[in-house]
Amino acid sequence: MPNLSIRPATPADAEEIARMVRELAEFEREPAANVEASAADFLRDCFGDRPRAEALIGELDGATAGFALFFHNYSTWLGRAGLYIEDLYVRERARGSGLGRRLVAAVAALAVERRCRRLELSVLHWNPARGFYERLGFEAMTEWRPYRLGGEALVKLAGEVG
Repeated sequence: MPNLSIRPATPADAEEIARMVRELAEFEREPAANVEASAADFLRDCFGDRPRAEALIGELDGATAGFALFFHNYSTWLGRAGLYIEDLYVRERARGSGLGRRLVAAVAALAVERRCRRLELSVLHWNPARGFYERLGFEAMTEWRPYRLGGEALVKLAGEVG
């Protein structure tokens, strides 16, 4: 039986988190070269003076095998915070071990401890992990469509202020 453990990430994990983000990009059929985030970014944004995100590290037999990176969001209708899992990644050698489930359960436990009312994430339409999330009780939000503003469009809109 594999030895699984979950722990909060520390600054010493920043490089490994950056490496796993690049691995995740490859898994999601995107070149790792498209990943701009660096260990320095994770040091600043997860462990700096004003953390914007948190991460949990999953270990299999003492070796880093996955991570969950998450942050608080807020529901105006519920009047409560929630947690949003930005990335959940389990290395191939640990898939099927239960590590992914333990990582999500650990984030869920933090949400309950912090009195959050929901836990959210997004998954690519082709990703077989959709079944995993549904077995955990996540529901696909078919009535909501994600939108994103970035790059030049973000800069252009921001330029309208003033």
